[in-house]
Amino acid sequence: MSSGDGGRGGSGVGVKGVFIGAGCNRIVNNVSWGACDLVAFGAQNAVAIFNPKTAQIWTTLPGHKAAVNCTQWLPSNKFAYRAKHLDRHYLLSGDAAGAIILWEYSVLEGKWRYVQQLPQLHKKGVTCITGIMVSQTEAIFASTSSDGTVYIWEVVFPSTCGGDCELLHLDSLSVGTKPMVALSLSELPGSTGHLVLAMGGLDNKIHLYSGERRGKFVKGCELKGHTDWIRSLDFALPMCTNGEASNVLLVSSSQDRGIRIWKMALKESLDSNQSAYQKKKVSLASYIEGPVLIAGTTSYQISLESLLIGHEDWVYSVEWQPPSNASSEGIAYCQPQSILSASMDKTMMIWKPEKTSGIWMNVVTVGELSHCALGFYGGHWSPNGDSILAHGYGGSFHLWKNVGTDYENWQPQKVPSGHFAAITDMAWGRSGQYLLSVSHDQTTRIFAPWQNEASPRDEESWHEIARPQVHGHDINCVAIIQGKGNHRFVSGADEKVARVFEAPLSFLKTLGHAISQTSNFADDLQVGVQILGANMSALGLSQKPIYVHAEQHTPDKNVNDGLDTLETIPDAVPVVLTEPPIEDQLAWHTLWPESHKLYGHGNELFALCSDHDGKLVASSCKAQSAAVAEIWLWQIGSWKAVGRLQSHTLTVTQLEFSHGDKFLLAVSRDRQFSVFSIDKAGTDEISYQLVAKQEAHKRIIWACSWNPHGYEFATGSRDKTVKIWTVENESSVKLLTTLPQFSSSVMALSWIGLDRKSNDGLLAVGMENGLIELWNLSVKRSDAGVAGAVASLVVRLDPLMCHVSAVNRLAWRNCKNEDSGSLQLASCGADQCVRVFEVNINRPYLSFFVDVKSFL
Repeated sequence: MSSGDGGRGGSGVGVKGVFIGAGCNRIVNNVSWGACDLVAFGAQNAVAIFNPKTAQIWTTLPGHKAAVNCTQWLPSNKFAYRAKHLDRHYLLSGDAAGAIILWEYSVLEGKWRYVQQLPQLHKKGVTCITGIMVSQTEAIFASTSSDGTVYIWEVVFPSTCGGDCELLHLDSLSVGTKPMVALSLSELPGSTGHLVLAMGGLDNKIHLYSGERRGKFVKGCELKGHTDWIRSLDFALPMCTNGEASNVLLVSSSQDRGIRIWKMALKESLDSNQSAYQKKKVSLASYIEGPVLIAGTTSYQISLESLLIGHEDWVYSVEWQPPSNASSEGIAYCQPQSILSASMDKTMMIWKPEKTSGIWMNVVTVGELSHCALGFYGGHWSPNGDSILAHGYGGSFHLWKNVGTDYENWQPQKVPSGHFAAITDMAWGRSGQYLLSVSHDQTTRIFAPWQNEASPRDEESWHEIARPQVHGHDINCVAIIQGKGNHRFVSGADEKVARVFEAPLSFLKTLGHAISQTSNFADDLQVGVQILGANMSALGLSQKPIYVHAEQHTPDKNVNDGLDTLETIPDAVPVVLTEPPIEDQLAWHTLWPESHKLYGHGNELFALCSDHDGKLVASSCKAQSAAVAEIWLWQIGSWKAVGRLQSHTLTVTQLEFSHGDKFLLAVSRDRQFSVFSIDKAGTDEISYQLVAKQEAHKRIIWACSWNPHGYEFATGSRDKTVKIWTVENESSVKLLTTLPQFSSSVMALSWIGLDRKSNDGLLAVGMENGLIELWNLSVKRSDAGVAGAVASLVVRLDPLMCHVSAVNRLAWRNCKNEDSGSLQLASCGADQCVRVFEVNINRPYLSFFVDVKSFL
């Protein structure tokens, strides 16, 4: 079963993954670009894999129990020149609990396999993994941890697909109370069979250890010069002169903002005549020579080759350009003299020696110049050296490609994007054109399918197309306002105010470009919209509108206005996007203006929902008493509070209106649900009444969902059960059935109707362990009312398709045609991922269930 296909069993229902949106964990060494031209990164507890050519995340790998800190491909991009014909690549990932997992990727089949978890020797989080290929089937790698230990391993890969890997622990190194955070391995020149391990960390020194492939590593020497923590180390492949490798270069970067290049030159063998060396003439070179590294019977003179100054903040990563296999001397590779550095000053630089003088110069600088970018945690080369990738403080990726022919011309490219903290809520746009999600990363994001004009079949690829809200508080809930008119949503964060946002003209036009079939709809909405976009105030939380006909002028500025201050920030420039935007555009130029604030709750907002007519919004907040646990009703348009519903004593965790807006369902931490009847007969008067209240579960009720074709609803709880209920005679509630107990707490539910006549539907169930199941629900009605319900498991989604942490919300895409047989389900969770699945249903399968129900 592939990672993108949920399988098709005897149920007649097939599920495949359509889209994954996720941000990168904000930590150094989290990203690795492999020789297979795929990028691996940590997204909470998962290892995510994306293809830079399509800007799409292919899959996420479950297995870690803590946040993924670092990844390392075997072979890495450094060995791409001899990995072109490999049919299997391997990946190492380390997490914050000290665990390291080995994965196998089959290039031909496109499948992933969990190989094994290494014996857990690290007691704290793994901070860096480095590895080299010493043969086609053998690799040496090392790992370091904040527990002050470094472990060195050998792995022999199987000769056949699916075989066992042979793993051997070679050595353990204790580095004391100041842990190492950067590692790099290399083979030493001179055909000695020795390896050198460079490590750097909190003591500002670079420590060199040498050892044989299967022997112990001994400390050789220390390199001093940096004045702050060492953050990155990288060996080039040995340089060749006259067909033989004679020296190797090491590059290091530090929080002292400097980059140093060290040269390790092969000296004479130690058993040769040393007197000539000792009596040699003292010259200037001897004063700048560093220590000597002894490896077996060979010694290497170390010297500082160059000091690169150019970054204005901590330099988090340095990396040599991967070698190419073009060589005129018959050697297997050609190591370019080119270094990529990434810094917290928001830039990446490419450094090369000047042709005539040999002085290393900064030849290319790329970066994010917007004030909202907070710097880069790492930079990486593509295997062929024509692209560079950075990952930043905001969990974002930034990719540039050299598109020049006669000269270098680095242009930004599309990359995957997503939240970098737990996603708490999401909702589909009114007609299903887009998916809006909110997160504890304090942003609201919109994902949508974009018509790919280059494809002959007009295939869709999903991208983040807008970031309507960038807030100062963790956002907990969202509701898209239904009904006619412009696109609007209400969001609630860790504050006592709900905020209302309205789509600007720039978004409506962008939506028209994104999805061709909705462009006419978007054109209709554009009439009368006078707001082009929005600006974020420097010291406030509100987003102020930018009007279409606002006078464009540049005010007089004094000399000091160029400085970065809290009081002056640049204005947003909202534009109509004709292709998926990059991070710099998303972060600042796609904001929606805030139109209203809803005051009333006494604590932080927790749940929101809108009715289907676009007349009411219901909200709840965190509560520990009945007075605070009130559900507030807000009238859309006037935004007045028109109702305060009292029933619960603890936080109301989810709210949902029935599909006829006749009832409002609320579930709570107090283990009870409440059903209110809502009467919107008057223009300004809203009447409501508590119909039923019942203690339904033994633990917290996290989720609820209405049947689209009736007044049945489902509730899901921490007690691992899902119960199906019906409202009888608009005055009471009856339990219809209880689904078999699930393997984990039920966190999310979503019910979609399949056939109105037979009252069949699918219930999506999301659990705390990240897994998702689809159940068929068939409600049997009689003249006396609802007689019962039949539930059966349809499909368990492949764990490779599911979340690795709690599923926080599930939502079916609005289906215009019930007979299409193809549905889309969206999910979001604590693992920072937004996912969209395509569910294909065979029509004979539905007919079968109709026959079963009539028989019953």
